[in-house]
Amino acid sequence: MKTPINSSTSIPLVGFGTYKLDDETAERSVGHALTTGYRHIDTAEGYRNETGVGRALAHSGLDREEIFVTTKLWPGNPAWGEEPKSYRDTLRGIDQSLNRLGLEHVDLYLIHAPCGGEQRLQQWEALLEAQSRGRARSVGVSNFSICHLEKIQAAGLPKPEANQIELHPWSQKPILTEYLEDNSIATIAYSSLVPLEGWRVSSGLEDNTKSKRMIRDGRPTHSLFAQMAARYQVSEAQILLRWGIQKGYPVLPKSTHPDRIAQNFDLFSFTISDTDMESIAAMDRGSGVAWAEGDPTVIFQ
Repeated sequence: MKTPINSSTSIPLVGFGTYKLDDETAERSVGHALTTGYRHIDTAEGYRNETGVGRALAHSGLDREEIFVTTKLWPGNPAWGEEPKSYRDTLRGIDQSLNRLGLEHVDLYLIHAPCGGEQRLQQWEALLEAQSRGRARSVGVSNFSICHLEKIQAAGLPKPEANQIELHPWSQKPILTEYLEDNSIATIAYSSLVPLEGWRVSSGLEDNTKSKRMIRDGRPTHSLFAQMAARYQVSEAQILLRWGIQKGYPVLPKSTHPDRIAQNFDLFSFTISDTDMESIAAMDRGSGVAWAEGDPTVIFQ
């Protein structure tokens, strides 16, 4: 199943995320995902695995038109000692991403975060130029707040076609998602599995602001999602992902295990009841936790 981004582009509701996968692991895991049936692969310049993703795409045996590919520009973050990318740097960035992916175009190209400061509008203008050149079928942003989006419109520029943000029952962002819907900006959810006990517990994946209470509440003995999963005879991950697509958000689960890759793709064999959806609506805890610095829709001005 897909949902439209613009008049000529629709995005699959279930995609495969690749954050923190190195090239070799990305190639192997993306290959499993494509064999399973995933047709949206999400990567980024900042993930440093576009080459591995590209190899998996090339070896899949699938026609290019069958696969929706998202990648993202890393805009540069002065807080990390980086120089924000200029207009020219941004155009160079998408060319470099396409070279690593082995593609002539991507289906969706995003500014990864609103940390470009004064260069943010130039970066957006460059994305629009890349789209006009056929390098990206659709263009958007990630982690942008209403304020960031309104600055684009105030500059007289076309608005983004999508905004990829952290979304799950503990960070539902109702004001932002309503704004996106009202402005016909597609909402794409990442980090859907934050409430799971095992979310980012492997070595090197711990950088986040998940609270001790959240960690406790994610344990099977405390988790309301575990209770729901038992009733629906599915996994907790499937409950969290199904919540997203039932809200109309494309989701991007990631795993390196073939059985979990398959399980996370099986989201259309059940429906969460209205009563349970209402219960989940009451679980919102505010800002996202996937970034160690805090929710990027809040921390960047």
